[in-house]
Amino acid sequence: MKSIRFFIPAILLFFSASVLNAQEKIQTPKHNDVNSVLIKNEETEMNWYAVKDTTKIEIGKVITKISRAANEVNITTTVKMKGAPADWTDETSAKLPNLAPVKHSSFNMQRDMVLNFGKEVTGYYLDKASNKKTEINEKTSEDFFDSNIYPQLIRWLPLKENYKTNIAIYDYNPKKSGVLKVNIQNTEKGMFKNTPVWIVKTTDGITDHKVITTFYIDLKTRQLLKQEMDMGPRKMLMERVK
Repeated sequence: MKSIRFFIPAILLFFSASVLNAQEKIQTPKHNDVNSVLIKNEETEMNWYAVKDTTKIEIGKVITKISRAANEVNITTTVKMKGAPADWTDETSAKLPNLAPVKHSSFNMQRDMVLNFGKEVTGYYLDKASNKKTEINEKTSEDFFDSNIYPQLIRWLPLKENYKTNIAIYDYNPKKSGVLKVNIQNTEKGMFKNTPVWIVKTTDGITDHKVITTFYIDLKTRQLLKQEMDMGPRKMLMERVK
């Protein structure tokens, strides 16, 4: 009887530890659940809206192009803001199949940035208002994805009811840089414009987990149909047009 009494708590302890480990699992290039078969060549366009009460005000368009090669994927995002004199362009390159980051460049009216990923993160950040250029050379001991890829990466995970996980990302700005976490809080089935979708709620370290971003992902095609950003009193959303 003593051995049985000892054995049962041991099983419970092991089970609790397994549950905890599952909850704390972090997606990284070395250990992830990404299905690389889902990564395909595509180009999408989304309308970007600011939301006030129940009124949507279009503020721009977001065009995303994904180009897949044998050993690498390239993602280019172009933001066309209404009234802006120039577009905002971000480009991310990552290795396949694990999506280890290679390079991230970002150019807009306020600043330019280039990040090269390897044993160290190198590159530069140019603040156009002050004309101050900061050289980047940071050592990182953790494994991570580029922060610019995670909205797409979510589409390629094995989504299911109540799916939750964390994603390690690297993000840079002059005030805060380093490895941060994206938290997928919940996944559930729903509908968007008569299309069955996965509704995936997330927060991330870039916004100190204060902004809730919700992705509406087509169950069959895994295309992103809608994205909502809840910032408390302020809300924005993007909807796919083609």
